[in-house]
Amino acid sequence: MELLQSARNSQQHHYIKDFLSTFGFVVLPLSEEIGHRALIYIEEYALSHGLRAGDALIAATAVENSLPLVSSNVKHFKPIRELKLNPFLPH
Repeated sequence: MELLQSARNSQQHHYIKDFLSTFGFVVLPLSEEIGHRALIYIEEYALSHGLRAGDALIAATAVENSLPLVSSNVKHFKPIRELKLNPFLPH
């Protein structure tokens, strides 16, 4: 969702979907458990660390699926203790 919302037109939307498909990314469904965990993260970290709904959903999806999260946005995710965060440093 976060990638698609950044598309400025239908061509970019198509490129993003094609990129995800070409490289075999798996799109995980939004479950009740993910939604509940994201709400908890918003309650705990929105005011203190600026966590927004999209990032809360991303973090909750990673935790609920026991997956590491690779992100260059370490600031918002760092306080979430149960999240396996792998910082990505673009060159």
